[in-house]
Amino acid sequence: MADVLSQNEIDALLKQLSSGELDVEDIEETPLVKIKEYDFSRPAKFSKEHLRTLEIIFEHFGRLLSSNLPAYLRKTVQVEVMNSEAVTYQEFSNALLNPVLLGIVNMSPLSGNIVLEMATNLGFTMIDRLLGGAGEPLDKSREFSEIELSILEKIFNIIISLLREPWANVVEITPYLERIETNSQFAQIISPTEMIAIVTININIGGVEGLINVCLPYITLEDVMDKLNTKYWFSTMQDRDEESYADAIEAVIAKAQIPIAAELGKSTITVMDFINLQQGDIIKLNRKVEDDLDIYVGNMVKFKALPGSSTENYAVKITEIIREEE
Repeated sequence: MADVLSQNEIDALLKQLSSGELDVEDIEETPLVKIKEYDFSRPAKFSKEHLRTLEIIFEHFGRLLSSNLPAYLRKTVQVEVMNSEAVTYQEFSNALLNPVLLGIVNMSPLSGNIVLEMATNLGFTMIDRLLGGAGEPLDKSREFSEIELSILEKIFNIIISLLREPWANVVEITPYLERIETNSQFAQIISPTEMIAIVTININIGGVEGLINVCLPYITLEDVMDKLNTKYWFSTMQDRDEESYADAIEAVIAKAQIPIAAELGKSTITVMDFINLQQGDIIKLNRKVEDDLDIYVGNMVKFKALPGSSTENYAVKITEIIREEE
């Protein structure tokens, strides 16, 4: 609202105009003030910086999906973050069609839940693949059976467990699946007017494409909103202790299975002798009974050992460790 002139100011202005001290042309028009509209029904709680940081987090999440899901589905999986936007939860829920596939995820220690909405064609493709099929979606959508939901629950748990690493730069979370809903009316986790951020992810499983929409309510992210900026995200990533990566790699290697074989000895015989071998024949080896055996780890000799038994199984007792420098 423009300022209102007092009577004294009006009289002084008229006096200046009549005396010639002030020219009408010198009076500039009051500049128009650009007013920014604000919609109170859609408060701007997510900035462009917040949405961009969420995209970066879920791009990392997408890379984990593309490297982990093929081990279960035995199909190539390509993942791409399409976009992110801020809408009300009512707009999100109104766009859902039944049957729908919704995973309600607890983001402990953050308050509240997030929602993973998976396209039904992806759900049926995963079920078909896990049950030995070619991974083809259904021609016509239908409700999921209890058995199918039980199978999908395992896939959801795998997907949700991959959320920990991408969010580690913002907050250490322990996400877990609370339930799967196939009716959008039973997934009213927040008020319809509450603002949410939606990150849309495109997934291609062996040629079958579908979307996963990640619904992130503001009330869930409120405690970490100041950390959802790229400057903080990258600085935290750079400052992370390198030993944590070494520990993680060591833990994965420690669980790896490797073949170990004990070699009793070697011998060379003719093809004729080999063909004529009978039960009870003796093959002379190049090692004496009291000699240590070579223990191979993969194709490398790593130990020397004596043969023996443990309960009802053959066993060896390590007598020497072969170092690499030896």
